[in-house]
Amino acid sequence: MKREKLFQLRQSLILLLTAIIWGVAFVAQSVGMEYVGPYTFIAVRFSLGALTLLPVILLQGRYTAGGGVNGDSQPDTRAKSGPGLWMGGILCGTALMIASSLQQFGIMKTTVGKAGFITAMYIIIVPILGIFIGKRIRPLIWLCVLIAAVGLYLLSMSGSFVLQTGDGLCLACAFVFAVQIMLIDHFVDEVDGVRLSAIQFLTASVLGTVMMLLFEHPSWRALYEARVSLLYTGIMSSGVAYTLQIIGQRGLNPTIASLIMSLESVIAAVAGFIFLHQAFTSRELIGCILMAAAIVLAQLQI
Repeated sequence: MKREKLFQLRQSLILLLTAIIWGVAFVAQSVGMEYVGPYTFIAVRFSLGALTLLPVILLQGRYTAGGGVNGDSQPDTRAKSGPGLWMGGILCGTALMIASSLQQFGIMKTTVGKAGFITAMYIIIVPILGIFIGKRIRPLIWLCVLIAAVGLYLLSMSGSFVLQTGDGLCLACAFVFAVQIMLIDHFVDEVDGVRLSAIQFLTASVLGTVMMLLFEHPSWRALYEARVSLLYTGIMSSGVAYTLQIIGQRGLNPTIASLIMSLESVIAAVAGFIFLHQAFTSRELIGCILMAAAIVLAQLQI
């Protein structure tokens, strides 16, 4: 039991780090969009993400071939090739591309903080989707979802509930991200996580490149101006964080995983305040506290 709790804690901390990296990425995305179009940003970002994972895959292959440390590691039975891995990667990558596109267009029409908060509505959508595939959700988790939803409302809405164009795009993005989380939950125990991540980035990059060539006209000058944003979102937010998501979700209830990762909305608000001087009110601070309380409460085994 103690080992299981330590495992759950480790997985939760991995997802918390993922949320921190993603939260800061909202600022990078907003700044990068001043120079390049959404599809260009997506194409370059996920190309860098895929390239970042290549040395990891090579090192992983050498480690496995050598039998691990001192040759005594337990064999990894997850598929490292085959149709299951490619199907999972392509499905996850397609969902990632669609969600990222909606998010990029949404950020163009709303604030960084609000985009982060509305995107995090996947914490509500994940358990609802889970019902349709036979997932059993503890009553406590539903309470956490309710608390987090109230927190998100306080964080993102300053008056009556009116969704502008950017808000609607981010809400649609949240739905597709929920689908991506469920897809990862389905495939993560059957295939190698790093390779799954690399294939999903490759898929998103190819789709983004096609859309870029059809609808945008990027220049090398624009790419150079957006280099810092592209490098951060490509290497850290994509290559590192999405891989951490796949690793952290293994063995963790997808609803709890989505609650932890939804902290990216709080991080986005803080990052927006620090880097873009987007201040938030006492009402929004209460929303942050409620979201944090929901995350902590979800970890209690009652």
